[in-house]
Amino acid sequence: MAMILRKVWGSVSNRPGSSSSSDRNRIFSSSSSSLSLSSLSLGAFDQLPADILMQIVRKLGAKDAMKMSVLCKSWKSLISDNLLWIFFLQNHPYESWDSIFFAETSLRSGYPFQTFPTQMPELSFMSIYSQRMRVPGSVVIDGGSGYCKFGWSKYARPSGKSATFLEFGNIETPMYSRLRHFFATIYNRMQVKPSNQPIVVSVPICHYDGQLLYNTESAKASRQQLKKTIYSALFDMNVPAVCAINQAILALYAARRTSGIVVNIGFQVTSVVPILHGKVMRKVGVEVVGVGALKLTGFLKELMQLNNINFGSLYTVRTLKENLCYVAADYEAELSKNMPASFEITGEGPITLSKERFQTGEILFQPSIGGVRAMGLHQAVALCMDHCHDAELTSDDAWFKTVVLSGGTACLPGLAERLEKELHGLLPASISNGIRVIPPPYGADTAWFGAKLVSNLSNFPGPWCLTKKQSGLKSKLNLMW
Repeated sequence: MAMILRKVWGSVSNRPGSSSSSDRNRIFSSSSSSLSLSSLSLGAFDQLPADILMQIVRKLGAKDAMKMSVLCKSWKSLISDNLLWIFFLQNHPYESWDSIFFAETSLRSGYPFQTFPTQMPELSFMSIYSQRMRVPGSVVIDGGSGYCKFGWSKYARPSGKSATFLEFGNIETPMYSRLRHFFATIYNRMQVKPSNQPIVVSVPICHYDGQLLYNTESAKASRQQLKKTIYSALFDMNVPAVCAINQAILALYAARRTSGIVVNIGFQVTSVVPILHGKVMRKVGVEVVGVGALKLTGFLKELMQLNNINFGSLYTVRTLKENLCYVAADYEAELSKNMPASFEITGEGPITLSKERFQTGEILFQPSIGGVRAMGLHQAVALCMDHCHDAELTSDDAWFKTVVLSGGTACLPGLAERLEKELHGLLPASISNGIRVIPPPYGADTAWFGAKLVSNLSNFPGPWCLTKKQSGLKSKLNLMW
């Protein structure tokens, strides 16, 4: 460390045009730690302007900067400056600074969030950096409704995909057995012992054992039973700590929000979920539309057959949907256009689609053209917003005017813009003013990234997880559902 200091000192001590000492104090006083260098003595380094001094400790890196804090009180005060540790966090290889800042300021205290937060306490990012480096890696599983994504919280992205727990066994197989088989399969693929790390699991909002879950007593009982079974299966496998969170809530976290409406286009259905301060507002109403990813794929298959377009399998059709389809801003105007596009399918050659490209996604807004009797997506979201407005849960309506899309099919180009346009046309100005629709922040893996964000918190697993001993406390078990 001393060698690095001498090297950096030699390269910058004679730099022309150095900042004055007054500039140095101004730069450091702008940080949240309000460090005053005028009262500190750093020996020969007192000659250096603040920006060069910061370059020195940045060049040392986070590890050696930590060591410098024990040299003397003056260096400790300098090294504890928040701007330095924000710099180190901004250069994290797998997480953006925006996500880290949101997590540490909005989620660190754990659920439930403060409804009316007081002034945010000053955070020590040096302490946060140190704690985040010590957080154990977690297994992260996004259960999904079509297929699940799994991987390590310290990795940049999911490491694999699998069938969901709904597809393990059959409908007669007890849920406990299906979940044990499911989790055992994931742990085996990741080559890790269940007892080694905590786990964060996302759970589908409204699809369980083939039935749609609405806000009824039987639906509530089904959710409670699923929740207990997940914890029971994992604790019986000796997992040290478990965090199970609703998939829609995790998608909202990935968009760096704790309140809003999540539109999750699942495998079989699309759910419109109002969330306030990290809690699903089931009493306001969760709207469910009977059109999901499977229906869109099936509709594209029908369109291709009608136009004598050859394909090898349903997987081929899904691949074409994901790579060629989009949502038209104006469906009627789009019908008059001819915009063919091709995609190369391995082993089958190029396949060209034209009007099928936007007709497929249109059934989200006009389900009847796909033979489905249901309201359109825009109508379901508008209805949810209308309920949120009437409920008067907060002093203003801003909380439900951010709409976050989630799910692989929600990645269709043009969907966010079309939905936002339709909502402005459907709702009165008093409600529609300020509406913003956000595409899936991390594509099909959005919920997984929301879980990763939670599992990398500086105080994880602390306030977010349950241990086997705590799992008997019913009130805490219910918090995140």
